[in-house]
Amino acid sequence: MEPLLQYQDNLLRVVNNSFRRYLHPNINWNQRMIGIKGPRGAGKTTLMLQYLKFDLKEMSQKSLYVTADHTWFYNHTLLDTAMDWFKNGGRILFIDEVHKYPGWSRELKNIYDGLPEMKVIFSASSALDIYRGEADFSRRVISYTLAGLSFREYLMFTENLSFDSFIIEDISTRHREISLAILEKMQPLPLFNKYLKNGYLPIIVEGEAEYLPRLEQVINAIVDTDLAYIASYNAGTAVKVKRLLGVIAELAPFKPNISALARKMEISRENIYEYIYQLRDARLLNILSAEGKGLSRLQKPDKIFLENTNLAYAIDTNPDKGNVRETFLLNQLINAGNDVRAPINGDFSVSGLTIEVGGRSKTIKQVKEQDSFIVAADDIESGFGPKVPLWLFGFLY
Repeated sequence: MEPLLQYQDNLLRVVNNSFRRYLHPNINWNQRMIGIKGPRGAGKTTLMLQYLKFDLKEMSQKSLYVTADHTWFYNHTLLDTAMDWFKNGGRILFIDEVHKYPGWSRELKNIYDGLPEMKVIFSASSALDIYRGEADFSRRVISYTLAGLSFREYLMFTENLSFDSFIIEDISTRHREISLAILEKMQPLPLFNKYLKNGYLPIIVEGEAEYLPRLEQVINAIVDTDLAYIASYNAGTAVKVKRLLGVIAELAPFKPNISALARKMEISRENIYEYIYQLRDARLLNILSAEGKGLSRLQKPDKIFLENTNLAYAIDTNPDKGNVRETFLLNQLINAGNDVRAPINGDFSVSGLTIEVGGRSKTIKQVKEQDSFIVAADDIESGFGPKVPLWLFGFLY
């Protein structure tokens, strides 16, 4: 166990407690088995290490952090590692990137059933379907998803500006009061434009100049490594999936013509559907369905978006501003846990509220016949009536 403990100690030495992600206080850490999913670079590793170092107190001496791709597992199993740690007094096991370990679900089930006094906290790629592993996890694991930074978190992380989060009802009805209070502390628009380009992942701490190249590396790693582990991609499949992502990025957000995509890519319709939903699960795409329509993987999405605005800048150096606005709003709404649909009129529908997105001169013309509506307008610091500043939706989580 000594190599694993040394590895853990080296990581803990550089972990600080200056910034915590929104998910941290929402996790029920008392559960016996906890799964934390999320995109690469979102901060899953830091979240676990912060809990180990700063929250566990005396139990930290009984906690062990491992990463599933460590060389230790060339000749040790997860189950054997957990049992050895338990014999040495360990009671908590953190496993990072569990999807990189073959047969992960079977061995985690064995740990859960065979070591009832052992707590397991693991992280995994967004693309991993924890509830459809080789073993039945539905009664064992509690799963959480860690999204990228909201605009609110970005301000805290990069500018040390702390603000409360607000639910969609607050923003739609109290937006002027909320925005004016925020304006007393900052000017949002310059920082908002920075966030749209390079603020979604905590890797921004390494510098703005390095952000987009690093994000390109993240995209490649998701397709070449994460999806290769999870969906058994080979090199040829990964190339096709990245080509498809590139085609979608040029058009997004758009209403997909699956047959046309299949012809252009020289891929079957069935594979196009499969790859689109895998990219959605991997948090590279967001998919929008119409009101009253199910969410089956067999149904054609009504509209496809990139998952976040930074991806637009990483793939296309000069993305369309209108597309970026819609991508941002959908991303923040979904990450905050809202069920978002495509309405007949307007851009998005959330709990009966229709939202139209546009620039400062956008009017209510397209949505004024709806029972409840607002306009999310870019390039304004504060709004009035149904016109809400677009940047304020970055305070949803």
